[in-house]
Amino acid sequence: MDWLGRSCLLLGGCVVLGSGVAVLLAADLGSDGYSTLVNGIALQSGLSFWIVNLAVGAAFVALAAARRVRPGIGTVVQIGLVGVTVSVVLGLMSTPGTLPARIGLLAVAFPVLALGIAGYLGSRTGAGPAEGAALAWDPPVPFRWSYSAVQGGGALVGWLLGATIGAGTIAVIVLLGPLVDIAARTLRLDIHQGTAEEPAA
Repeated sequence: MDWLGRSCLLLGGCVVLGSGVAVLLAADLGSDGYSTLVNGIALQSGLSFWIVNLAVGAAFVALAAARRVRPGIGTVVQIGLVGVTVSVVLGLMSTPGTLPARIGLLAVAFPVLALGIAGYLGSRTGAGPAEGAALAWDPPVPFRWSYSAVQGGGALVGWLLGATIGAGTIAVIVLLGPLVDIAARTLRLDIHQGTAEEPAA
């Protein structure tokens, strides 16, 4: 894939991912495990969410780098563009007033999230914090399960620190990793990133 194709895949994937995150948040049935971790640390430390998010993101990226999954331009773009997209899309949405409608939003969020993650990782330009931490253990643990472990561990620690979890949190832990794997296989994308010895593409 040439640089233009990779750039389009990165940008498009991040916009789709941000849209999926916005839909997940609008459903108001629980956030992902990574955000739960950040929220829990913020509650205990008294620091603002964005500062803790930056610190936790840097720690996850460093963990991935220690496991020879290097960051790249995609890491930076993912953090920035996904955040902007979430803000814009959330500004256009509101949480439905009925539980069935919120469950419907939650169901819509997952294929969108999976396509977004598979797309931006498929550009092989670098992974965001949570995905990078999961890919750092693949191999030996396949991404579909290592991602569940990262999200589950984040949710557990965040919950112990006082953050709330919900049905959406559990669904992210159980479903999102396998769905990303299915999306990547369907689109014939390699979501694994370059290592310190191997270029990203």
